[in-house]
Amino acid sequence: MGLSELISNLFPTVYAEEEEQPVEVVEEVAEVVEEEEEEEEEEPEDPRDEIVEACTNQFPALKKHFDECNERVENGSDENCIEEFFHLMHKVDECVAPKIFAATQ
Repeated sequence: MGLSELISNLFPTVYAEEEEQPVEVVEEVAEVVEEEEEEEEEEPEDPRDEIVEACTNQFPALKKHFDECNERVENGSDENCIEEFFHLMHKVDECVAPKIFAATQ
């Protein structure tokens, strides 16, 4: 048995002229998907977005400073608002962390 025979046995030759036979796997897949959808439970909503919004509102001065910076950038300023963003998010994260941990327990 030569190398070419071994390769031919492992990988059969497929010709373009052969017509593919229809496969009825689609019905089985649809049934499986329907069963999975029935089994899935509703996931609880993530309270993080609401908590972040509430905490962001607790720091109006930092939020205002960040928003003003964004307006300047949108009007063509060459600056970026990374420093303002980090200051705001640092305070928001300090406020959010204990509330998220309390909500997940």
